[in-house]
Amino acid sequence: MMRPKLAFALDPRRTRHVFDDEALARLHACCEVLSDEPVTSFSESRAQTLLAETEVLVTGWGCPVITPEVLRAAPRLRLIAHAAGTVKYTVDPGAYAAGIRVSHAAEANAVPVAEYTLAAILFANKQVFALRDLYRADPSRRSSYELMDGPIGNFCRTVGLIGASRIGRRVAAMLAGFDFTVLLYDPFVQPGDPVTAHARLVDLDTLMSTSDVVSLHAPSLPSTRGMLGARHFKLMRDGSAFINTARGALVDEAALIDELRTGRIQAVIDVTDPEIPPQESPLFSLPNVFLTPHVAGAAGTERLRLGLMAVEEVERFVRGEPMLYEIEPTLLERLA
Repeated sequence: MMRPKLAFALDPRRTRHVFDDEALARLHACCEVLSDEPVTSFSESRAQTLLAETEVLVTGWGCPVITPEVLRAAPRLRLIAHAAGTVKYTVDPGAYAAGIRVSHAAEANAVPVAEYTLAAILFANKQVFALRDLYRADPSRRSSYELMDGPIGNFCRTVGLIGASRIGRRVAAMLAGFDFTVLLYDPFVQPGDPVTAHARLVDLDTLMSTSDVVSLHAPSLPSTRGMLGARHFKLMRDGSAFINTARGALVDEAALIDELRTGRIQAVIDVTDPEIPPQESPLFSLPNVFLTPHVAGAAGTERLRLGLMAVEEVERFVRGEPMLYEIEPTLLERLA
């Protein structure tokens, strides 16, 4: 049986660790790899030559947009295996109309995001960041002991999850092993959904007003842009925490900053809008904010999961087996 011809389209500077030697060897075993050197621009003559033969295109971070023109240049293309999360802004919908199958590795990227979120929840409830600052300022520990005598910790606390995305569901399952009450707001989740075994469905106002930690996991869509505003943050309990590992655009950032300035709440923020805040942003200096540079997703060796998931999908495709992470066009609008 002839092996399908495969090419790569991604930015090698942004995809270190995604494909190790073992992953590449598996792709060579099931496909005829036209070139190990990835395409970084579809307008180059080399790319046009490769596209004319390509049946399987493995993509990743930094992949040029797969436009209708690119699709016309790749008449033999049958599979796009994306070794990263969302493909919504990379693959033109015309690919689906042409019968080209598309899979992604969002499930692999969800693992480190859920792990980061769990760590953030545990640290926030324990007031670890405040205790660190108090200890630095007062090595006698007197001020630290005062905070430790307060209602902090991870026993009998309430965690509210906004969005039953793949990450939200992972976090809900992880929290089942702790002494938490877990609440969930998601208008698309119906009673009987498997996630309700780990979380109780409530309305958004109830979640915001009764949770000790609120963690955001909704997709970034036109309908969810700015879904959390001043009214929601004012509902949060004194001493509670807000965590955002989803997208900055879901939050009215000015309203969040205003509430953080009161000192009532704390925040763990991994994503902002814009992606890099201006240097004068209070998020860099507020003592009750723990800000990270969009690192919750796959970083370093965690990226190996992305490549492995793409490789396994290609192998299933070549064997004629159902793919596990194929994207259904009807769900595109609800994908992050």
